[in-house]
Amino acid sequence: MSADESRAFGMRIAELRKQRGMKQEELAALLGRTASWLSQVERGIQPVNRLDVLRMLADGLGVPIQTLRPDTPAPASVPVEHVGVPNDLDQARLTISGYPVPDVLLAANVAESVVDVGELQTAVDAVWKLAHGSRFAELSSAIGPLIPRLERAARTAQGSDQPTLWLLLSRTYQALSAAFVRQDEPDAAWLAADRSISAAERSGEVLHVFAGVYRLAQAFVRLKHLDQGEHAATTAVNALRQYVSGATANPEALSVLGSLHLALALVHARSGSRADARREIENAREIARKLGVDRNDLNLEFGPTNVDIQAVSIAVDLGDAGEAIDIGERINAEQLSIERRARLAMDLGRACAQRRQSGEALAYLLEAEKMAPELIQTHVAARNAIRELILIAGRTASPELKALADRADAQP
Repeated sequence: MSADESRAFGMRIAELRKQRGMKQEELAALLGRTASWLSQVERGIQPVNRLDVLRMLADGLGVPIQTLRPDTPAPASVPVEHVGVPNDLDQARLTISGYPVPDVLLAANVAESVVDVGELQTAVDAVWKLAHGSRFAELSSAIGPLIPRLERAARTAQGSDQPTLWLLLSRTYQALSAAFVRQDEPDAAWLAADRSISAAERSGEVLHVFAGVYRLAQAFVRLKHLDQGEHAATTAVNALRQYVSGATANPEALSVLGSLHLALALVHARSGSRADARREIENAREIARKLGVDRNDLNLEFGPTNVDIQAVSIAVDLGDAGEAIDIGERINAEQLSIERRARLAMDLGRACAQRRQSGEALAYLLEAEKMAPELIQTHVAARNAIRELILIAGRTASPELKALADRADAQP
């Protein structure tokens, strides 16, 4: 978009906003951005070249994308076969709806549960393996019977086992929250994160409370409640910083603290606050240097490599595609989970799409899909990138790109 086009586009945004009686602050809050960012858009200083940002503005103003950019192709009608298709996590969403074990509350005398803690530990570890592998349908099936068992056992088992059972329940809800975030189910992710925090507190494992807050902040970001995400992460960071500054600092606490800084970087990136996002990435990188190695404490996969992967994602969110590619192509993520490796490939695909490098973008997205099909076919950012590639290619779209768009239900 040229400078003249950016100014004309910005004037169109400002006119539509005023027609709806909205102040800049009101529209910016609706979009999950800052008023400063919107002001720069309306003055033509901040160009809008990404399809997902264009969609966001159109949705906020209640107009078709073509009203903002007449050259954007009209969306095709939604094929009948895609209407009402179940989400991979529908069963898990149903499982956590309502109070988990109401009969326990009503029973006059509840018999103590006899549980095999080792078996439940294995089951929870398996759930996290599915989460790290982005195998959402399998995770949803496993969650169905596991959560009610853990909820009942934590309340009725022998006293010596209860802290461990509450911790296992917290870890299970954390895995579920992470999965819901990746499948763009942020309301369910919020609920699961909140339950994980409550269970962690009852377990006495304080760091798992903070890990739950990290999951909560992620949910707030997906809900575009950026002020809540910032508040949740900042209060946790402030408390943890005092904890790790003394002799009690340990690798697990550093991993949680570093992950919370990454959550804050995401909050600032989504609000368009470039300087704040970069500051939080550097805070996380400093903590990763103290650790020195990649770890998976509390299933956070925090370490130097993951910080770089998140830096790629943040750069893409900020529209700094060249920087994202420069960082991403130097990363060796072979020691991390499939989900992390697939996320890196997906973000490199998004960066190449921003630079109109369609061949490279498609290659990265196909690589990500090969590693984690459910991630690339359901992640909102991936689907937006695929739609953008389709729009760029138009009638010249390759069969491989069209097939990927069909698999991800990402036809524009």
